[in-house]
Amino acid sequence: MSKLELKLSFWGLLVASFLVSSCKSTDNSILNPTSTNNTDITSVVQSKFLTNKGVTISVNGASITIKSDGRPNNHKSPYWGVGNALYEPMPSGHVINPNKMVAQNYSMTIPTQPTAASSHEATGLGAIGMALNGVAIFNDQEGPNTALDAGKISSLDASGAHPEQTGAYHYHVTGVNTTTDDANLVGFLRDGFPLYGRKDKDGSYPSNLDTYGGHTGATAEFPNGIYHYHTSNINYLNTGYYILKSGSYYGTKGTFTN
Repeated sequence: MSKLELKLSFWGLLVASFLVSSCKSTDNSILNPTSTNNTDITSVVQSKFLTNKGVTISVNGASITIKSDGRPNNHKSPYWGVGNALYEPMPSGHVINPNKMVAQNYSMTIPTQPTAASSHEATGLGAIGMALNGVAIFNDQEGPNTALDAGKISSLDASGAHPEQTGAYHYHVTGVNTTTDDANLVGFLRDGFPLYGRKDKDGSYPSNLDTYGGHTGATAEFPNGIYHYHTSNINYLNTGYYILKSGSYYGTKGTFTN
């Protein structure tokens, strides 16, 4: 082999090595967009939950406890009942369900620095998180192995909520008082990670969400970046509603008692 051939071979190997290294770095960022930086959520929780509407916040070491009566004390709903100052009729085509909205005694404890779980637990029936006004967030299931259907959706108010048999009012889907087509912070799930609307901070729809419906990036409340969930961008059953959260938790869930 001539000296020229040896030089060309050397530079070819060097370039190839650089390209392989670069591709590996890029591939990892795409395949694992959910790395978390252990961001402390305390100040955001304290400032964003509606403590002027009955929500209380306490911090104890590495955990935060959020308490509420579970009712939407900041907005109207037909489930407040006729005669209540916050009563409004059901949207056209919807029918109020027979359950009465009853004050609860919610207490959700989450970590100050949420982290990824080694094993991702599926969200279950009941509360999987709490909206900023203290109302429970439910997933897309209405009962054991029973997804929301058109009949159940017809009992949702304009905020995408209704009470269940025990009187616990809860959100399943997007609505006028949680999120519609925006990047608003909705609340926090039981693992401590925040839930946002369908859009990213820059107004675009995220294209790199993981299996859990989230990714890591900057938000209005966390400009340095945090893992966060987004509501689904799929028009559920062509109803105009969008599921707030389905599937598993990204982190390890904390407690939620009533």
